[in-house]
Amino acid sequence: MNEQTPPAETESSLDLASASTETYLREPITYRLKRRLLGPPLTNDQLGDERLSKTVALGVLAPDCISSSAYGTEQILVELLPYAALGAFTLVLPITGIILGILLLLTLSYRQVVMVYTRAGGSYVVARENFGPKVAQIAAVALLIDYVVTVAVQAAAGTVAVASAIPSIGPYTMEMTIGVVLVLAYGNLRGIKEAGRIFAFPTYFFTVSIGAVIVVGIIKALLGTLPQIDPTHLQGAIEVTHRDGFVMGATVLVLLRAFANGGSSLTGLEAISNGVSAFQKPEGPNARRALVIMACTLGFLVAGVSLLAYLTHAVPYTAGYPSVISQEAKLVFGSGTLGHVLYIVVQTATALILYTGANTSFNGFPFLASFVAEDQFLPRQLRKRGHRLVFSNAIILLTVVAVVLLLVTRARVTALVPFYAIGVFTGFTMAGLGMARHHQRLREGAWRRSLAINLAAGVTSLIVVLIFAIAKFTEGAWAVVILFPILVFALIRLNKEYRDEAEALRQLDPDKVDETTVYAHHTVLVFVDTLDLATVEAFRYGRSLRPSQLRAVHFVLDSARAERLQAHWESTNARVPLELVDCPDRRLGRAAMQLVNRATADRTQVTVLLPRRSYSHILGRLLHDNTADYIARVISRLPSAAATIIPFDTTARLHGEMAEPATAPSIPATERRAKPPTAKGAAAIGRAQPGQPCSVEGTVRAVQVASLDEQPVFACEVVDTTGAVTAVFYGRRHIRGITPGTHIRIHGRVVEKEGKLVFNNPRYELLPSEEPDAD
Repeated sequence: MNEQTPPAETESSLDLASASTETYLREPITYRLKRRLLGPPLTNDQLGDERLSKTVALGVLAPDCISSSAYGTEQILVELLPYAALGAFTLVLPITGIILGILLLLTLSYRQVVMVYTRAGGSYVVARENFGPKVAQIAAVALLIDYVVTVAVQAAAGTVAVASAIPSIGPYTMEMTIGVVLVLAYGNLRGIKEAGRIFAFPTYFFTVSIGAVIVVGIIKALLGTLPQIDPTHLQGAIEVTHRDGFVMGATVLVLLRAFANGGSSLTGLEAISNGVSAFQKPEGPNARRALVIMACTLGFLVAGVSLLAYLTHAVPYTAGYPSVISQEAKLVFGSGTLGHVLYIVVQTATALILYTGANTSFNGFPFLASFVAEDQFLPRQLRKRGHRLVFSNAIILLTVVAVVLLLVTRARVTALVPFYAIGVFTGFTMAGLGMARHHQRLREGAWRRSLAINLAAGVTSLIVVLIFAIAKFTEGAWAVVILFPILVFALIRLNKEYRDEAEALRQLDPDKVDETTVYAHHTVLVFVDTLDLATVEAFRYGRSLRPSQLRAVHFVLDSARAERLQAHWESTNARVPLELVDCPDRRLGRAAMQLVNRATADRTQVTVLLPRRSYSHILGRLLHDNTADYIARVISRLPSAAATIIPFDTTARLHGEMAEPATAPSIPATERRAKPPTAKGAAAIGRAQPGQPCSVEGTVRAVQVASLDEQPVFACEVVDTTGAVTAVFYGRRHIRGITPGTHIRIHGRVVEKEGKLVFNNPRYELLPSEEPDAD
């Protein structure tokens, strides 16, 4: 507990103290609906910074990576089988071997990334620190595309796993996949935390399940009891026949396409580097160990699934289901009761990890978007947390784009893969080349070996990007090839706009911040379009400014309408005459500038009041224009003139949601966690009596640093459900721990100043924050 000796009462004019009555603000129906759907708002002090152990972090961050083993081998066979027939099952092994070699190289590179860059952001941060913010936008676009496609691919593959076990839902896979994405979006808007055993469970469940399939399958193969399919006689399977005119050029292209499809097995490898900050200290070493375990697990699963495909001849189906991995599980475990149960377990594990992998993007995409927006390369709205302390705008954007992608591709994994690897491997390229640049600059330790590893990883990934762009161009990769540079250019152009705006606002002389211009006169002009409540409110505000002259002005764009307005004006016996200003060319902005420019003569300051009627967001934009904003923007260019928009919420008036006076203070819902205290000796703020010592508890709603006789004064406003009081600390600029949202107990003598309750230099005690009331 901290104590301050109260001085003698000193007159102070701190504006922070609250009146004993407030205005009751009825929440709009949209907010009440949002609160009902998403729950009560979370407060800033509930923004946790949970650190995870290696085991839990691996389970939470690895689903996207580990789950890619469920469809990587199948995508290789999709390209090989129509051309190589049964030879495809032999070719799948060396292609898988090449992919595993790239996996090893990338793992060695990312082991260094997680040790050097322990802040979330992965390849974006690596590129920004080593190549600058503009080049880093290549990594930003790559990762953003990767996250979007990950949602679509993982959700679609998860639905394939379900349809493989329950074929009757096959015709509705697209609708089911979109429904899953919407459910994930809703859960994340409510504030799903990607932490804890519940999110780590699918990773280990899938690893153990598929690991069992691989081990049992290899044992049966060694014993000669593993069944093998004849893929040439399967109805609905991809056609397995030789093609005439099979030339070497076609062979190379087919192999390149198969390799490009197989590259989807490596998606999600960067997940650990994007979440290093989530690990317990020391973050780097813990993340490195988890990365190695994840890579080894992925390598084992991909190799095992490809080997079983070679042994069983499991083939993809044109409908997308049953999947290759589900056929392998059924062949390994057999058709008996136990085998069927184990098969269902495998399919459940597969669906769970794939859906969980889709959910990881709802965590990664918003955080990456907030980083890029913080660097001013994306709209600032993406860095704002919403109702439940999540980046709501980014979640909604991700959901919309992912759903559109699913609609375009009919939620078919094969159609989605061409959108995938370009973004993934471009991120790998930027991380590898960025780390190579890092070692080349600093030259620390065994920098030559590190340089060689990362350069090899970056160049190899770049080659894969080029292979993918060429081999899969006609199958959908053309969209990414065209869209990618457009997005990079758009981000850089947006950043230039933000920098130009900041430079224009930064041209300020610090010595003139408090400089005051003395005007001989102050004229207030109220621009009138029609006589209604919005205009009346503007005049009320205009009179409160106590101007030398108050004028009402209407620009004549339609003479008949102007005459009707004049007649209506005169019928009201208004004390301010209406001026009609001719505007023959209907250039409203120009006419307003000329009028204001004339009025500013003879050291006269002009304030223009613009009534703006606010309507519903969607229909209002279609039915009404933004003339007030346009005129305000034009007048702001003139010296000695200012434009003030006076908003009037027409929708609130229409639905009876206008503010009403209240006889008792009304505390916003987000502050109701400051309940009237129940501790012995603590009173509700509303029961505090001036001149009497007491103790009260509440939440700090606002703080202020003022100056009194050249001495600092720190004040904080404390509220509970019964009222508000201000605690004033003389001679202090700040007090550690007292910030908006802090729960506090204060002790002292209450005085009343200008109808407000004030504690002068009270004793205080910081209390743990309380959870807000749920509905």
